[in-house]
This record gives sequence, structure tokens and C-alpha cells, in this order.
Amino acid sequence: MEEVARDYSEPCTQCSEICWGITSEGKYYCQSCHNVIEKTQEISSSDIYILNAKVSSVAMGRKKKKTLDKGLNWYVCEGFQYVLKQQVEALVTLGACPQIKDEILCNLWRRYLQKSSQAYTAKRLCRQNRSASEDISDDNTYLSENDCQPSSSGWSDMPSCFQSEGEYETVYSDTSLCSNWSTQTTNRSVVSDAESVCSGSVDGVSYYNGDYQLLMTMPMTLSLCYMALLWLRESITVVDLLRFVTEGHIPYINTFQYFPEEMKLYGPDVKIFRVQCLPSCEEILKKMHNLAVFLDLPRFPPITERCFLHPDILCIRYLMEANLPDEIHTWTSKMSQLAGLQDMTFLTYDPMARAARVINYDVLAVALIVVVLKLFFVLDDKSEWWLSNIAEEKNATDEGSNCFIFRKWYKIMKICLREAERKMEEDVAREIWKSEKPLFYSLREKPLALKRRRMVVSLQQQFDRLVGSPQKKKIPSSFQFTWDEENTDKPCFHGQSLKHYLVKKNGSFTPVNNEYWLCTLKPCHLNHCKHLTKCNESNFSDSYLFVIQFFSFLLRVDVSTLHAEVEFVEYNLVKKYKPKRKRISRLKIVRDLNSAKRLHTKDRM
Repeated sequence: MEEVARDYSEPCTQCSEICWGITSEGKYYCQSCHNVIEKTQEISSSDIYILNAKVSSVAMGRKKKKTLDKGLNWYVCEGFQYVLKQQVEALVTLGACPQIKDEILCNLWRRYLQKSSQAYTAKRLCRQNRSASEDISDDNTYLSENDCQPSSSGWSDMPSCFQSEGEYETVYSDTSLCSNWSTQTTNRSVVSDAESVCSGSVDGVSYYNGDYQLLMTMPMTLSLCYMALLWLRESITVVDLLRFVTEGHIPYINTFQYFPEEMKLYGPDVKIFRVQCLPSCEEILKKMHNLAVFLDLPRFPPITERCFLHPDILCIRYLMEANLPDEIHTWTSKMSQLAGLQDMTFLTYDPMARAARVINYDVLAVALIVVVLKLFFVLDDKSEWWLSNIAEEKNATDEGSNCFIFRKWYKIMKICLREAERKMEEDVAREIWKSEKPLFYSLREKPLALKRRRMVVSLQQQFDRLVGSPQKKKIPSSFQFTWDEENTDKPCFHGQSLKHYLVKKNGSFTPVNNEYWLCTLKPCHLNHCKHLTKCNESNFSDSYLFVIQFFSFLLRVDVSTLHAEVEFVEYNLVKKYKPKRKRISRLKIVRDLNSAKRLHTKDRM
């Protein structure tokens, strides 16, 4: 730049010096007095144009961007498919087997679409909110012809257990549903104004008013995911599934806000995909059973002793979670054998069986633990405190004694439960149920919805500044409590002994206490009902009520659900004795437990 400025030899009009420089804008200025003149740097034509350059295109003015405010043609089942894709990818991230996506859940979804006549069938139910003359042309389908063919990754390789002979041979490929999980938006046209004012989807208005046999809902997506987990016998139970949903590790609330930009939600679509509350375990299992019966699924893979869903393994998990002694597991194992709860035919789910029962394996394992606690400590607000006094005396007199004290466990767990319930209430209060993307039922409401959303975001930012930094997302874990022997606030009781609660009689060990109270043993009088009569919770003892409340908090189930499972285990244990009184002797039960233990020891030898 200085060499170019030297060529200019005119003196400065203010200081008469010849010392020029060039600014970044290409103008000359005097370096002594910093006077800027109008002269600019001369640029040669060789610096601008490249030799032998060719024009590749001619600009025809700024093109008008194609608006997508109205969205593209899509069906409700395509929206649920996108939700399932997000959920199964989250399950794989949490440790589920990768084949659950393409080999299991993908084929279950395809089978559901065919059974409900929504896709993969010769006669697809056409349920559109438009006149018959406004049919969708072949050029406006959701996928091209090549994309509609079953792909080699997941769709074409249907497991033999899910299909019958020739079931998918006459399937039409003119459906607008995708052949793999990736969402494609090629060759689609913008919907007209009249179509999008009522609904963003094609069949949103008539979705709940037509001929579909089993409509897909948001809770049913979780049922479908748990069905795939149960088929693979994964370690993620239905309790874990709902807890991961609550913590935000599995998409469920406001999943529609992550839909592609071309999939717009209007009117009835909002009611279909918006979630107002979380489902319960009973609802998920009930919908899963209805879905399995609708799909004509065969018997699921057997639940063996090596499966994570087996009661023996789940009892170990919840004994660690509840901070109870490890020796209780020996008694829960024998108790389940005596009650016939380890039978493979009982544990394995068969949707086509005559008396099919969807088992909540977590609740069953916890019910066994509660029965063993009643067997040792009775839980009648008298015996457990008397036994705790004896254990404290033995620990005080014997230095090497490490006997489990129920009173100490009760006090510590009550404090921990209260703190955990308080944290859960705070998390529920912080939960944002409204989506970041505003929803509106018509285009006229769009400006008002956007304005309200901006006000909500502004208020939320102000509250965040007052409260402080937002709470970090929890790391996914199978355990909710942690225990440490060195921590005085949360000591560990896993290694403590129960031998002081046992007495040797007739060559076998029996609990010191010889009483056991039963909730009820009378089934309903109706022939078609096999449920046990319900008991009033106000009649429960405080210790028993605390135990089932604590485990109900762990499982996220109602107290009545866990109590009903305890009744079921007790009924299977003592139904052959037919007791006449509510308080019965436990001598026969303990003898059968010891005999079962001897047989189990002989089998191992």
C-alpha cells in the first residue's frame, strides 16, 4: 500500500507535506496531519476480472421462498410413527438392545398398521377431511414409489414369530407411510387453506369417528415400547419405563414440537398428540394386553431364572433399593417357590391364553419382600418393636453381633421417604407441560398464540433469574436411593444379620414370632370374578402402611395396587390350609419353607 501511495506526489493542502497513505476504504490521507482527500486508489482491471472466466448462471432476481405455514399432507399414524422412532432411539441410548428398533418394534408397528387397515393392506380405510373429488395424486404421496418398497433394514425381514404364511405377500405399496424410520419429505405439495384450517393432518378430524378397530394414542406408544422390551426380556421394566419418561429421558411430553417443519399441527391434531398427564403402570399394561390380543401375538419368550424379570433377581434389586438385609433374599426365593410363583408358565406372558394375566414383575417382587417382612416382624405395631428391643440388647451385650433393628431402619427410611417425596413435588411443580412451539387451532389464532408464547417465555426467564440456575437433568439410573456404611444419615443395612430372629426347632430354623395376620382370604362370591375382597386402609397398622407406602413410592403405583398383590401372594401361600381364624399359626408354612429349602439344597448337590 505504501508503494502505491508513493506514486502520488501532490503536496497536502493543509500542511504542504508529501507523505501519503491509503485507508482501508481505499482513500488517500496525509500521514503528518491526517487529512483525508477525495482521491481513491486506482484498481487495475486485471485485479477484478479473472482471465478465461465463464458465466455459469444468470440471476433472475430474488426468488420467493416457498412458504410452509400450512404444512404438507400427512396422516396421524405418521405422527405416531415419528413419536415411536424418538422413543425407541432413547431406549437404545439407555442400554436396550439395538435390534429392538428395526427387528422388533418396527415389525410390531407394521403389523398394527396392517391389522388396523391403515397401511400394508389391499383395502386401506380412506378417512380424509376433504371431498372425494380432492384426492391426493400419485405425485403428492409422502414417499416416492421406490421409497414405499420394504427396505432391507428391518421392514423386509419380518421375524417368523410375528407373521403367518403369506400374510404380507399381497401388500400394496401405494400407501403414504414410510418403509423405514427416517422421515422423508420429497415430492409433496403444500396443503390448501381450506384443508389446514381444520386440521394439519389429512385424517385428523375423522380419526376418532371412523372404522379403525384400535386407535393409537400417546399412552399406547409406551405400551408398544414395553411390549418390545418384554419380548427381548430387557432389564428395563415398566416401572423404569415410566420413571424415565417422568425424568425426561424418553420423549413423551410435547413430542410433537420435534416433528419436521413440514408436519403442522392444527385443530384436532393438538388433542391427539398433546399430553395432559402421565399414564400409570396399570394403564400401560392393560393397553399392552389389548394391543397384543389385537395383533394376535404368540406366546412371548419364557422368563427363566437367568432373566432380569425373574422374581429372584428383582428381589435382590429392591432389597438393595430399600436398604434391607441380604438374608431376606433366601426367604423370598423359598416363599416364591412355595407359592408357585417361579413357574415358567406363570411368569411368561401369553396373550392368547384363556386366563391371560399381564404381570407387573416389579410389584410381584416387592410383594414377596413385604410378605417376608410380615413373616419376621408381623408389622402389627407391637411385635416389631418388641423384636427391635431384643435385637438392641443383643447388639449391646455381644460386640461381634450385627443384628438388624427394624426400629432404626424405620426411622431412617421415614426421613428419606419424606425428603424424596418433597423433591418429587418440586420436580412436578417445575415440569413444563406447555410446548416451546405454540399451538393454535386456526391460522387466525396464530398471531395471538405467538404473542402469548413470547410473554410466557419472558416471565419464565424472569423467574429463572430469581430462583437461580435451572436444575440439571438427572443421570438415568435404576436406583433412586444410595446407601453408605460410613454415612450416619443414610447407613447401609445390607450386611446385617437376621439370625437372632430365628429359633431352631425340630432340626430347622423358624422365626421367633409364631403369628401372622392375613388381610383377607375370601374371594368374591361371583363366579366370573376371582379377585380378593378389598380391605380398608384405615384398618392397617402404621408399620405395615409405611412399608407399602415406601415401596409404592419406589414403584410409582397406588398403595391399593401393591396391597392387592400382597393379598395375591398370601392367597397362593395358604389357600390349601383354609384357616378358620384371621390369625393363624405359621408352623405349617415355615415347615414347608424349610422342606423346600432342603429339596433345593439336594438338587444343587
